[in-house]
Amino acid sequence: MFVYGSRAKFICLALFNNQKHKMAIFNSDKNSGFNPQEINILNASTTINGDLNSEGDIRIDGQVKGNVQVKAKLVLGSSAKIEGNVSAFNCEVSGQVNGNIKATEVLTIKQTASIFGDISCSKLIIESGASFNGKSEMKGPLSIGNDFNKNKASKPIETKSPVNAENSILQKAGA
Repeated sequence: MFVYGSRAKFICLALFNNQKHKMAIFNSDKNSGFNPQEINILNASTTINGDLNSEGDIRIDGQVKGNVQVKAKLVLGSSAKIEGNVSAFNCEVSGQVNGNIKATEVLTIKQTASIFGDISCSKLIIESGASFNGKSEMKGPLSIGNDFNKNKASKPIETKSPVNAENSILQKAGA
């Protein structure tokens, strides 16, 4: 690991396959603003007891015993374990969550995910093999047609002839 420093900033770089990757920026300048474009990472060996709040993107591979609130994108890796409620703008879950999840926009539940709690989101993606035990609620603006935006209940469409076994195509083909 290489460390470059100046009076106000320290940048840590690591070599992976002979390539430099920026791992973290520690800024001691009190006048500099938070850059929400940088990703925060909690490694698998990290455990947090208490609530976690973030303004920017965050990836969690460790454990959090408390609520997690993220105003950007939250990624829960396959080794992540959350015991508390989760709230994020966009959320991708590959690990285990024991609590409710609220995503303002998109909630993606990956194949390795296990969720024990209720979920609420605008858009939901669940991969085959994922485990979800709870209630789901999807909210968001609908742009399919004008009737949907007027909060009017639509009537079911009536069919003119009921389908029964006597008139089925399979029976006619076999007769």
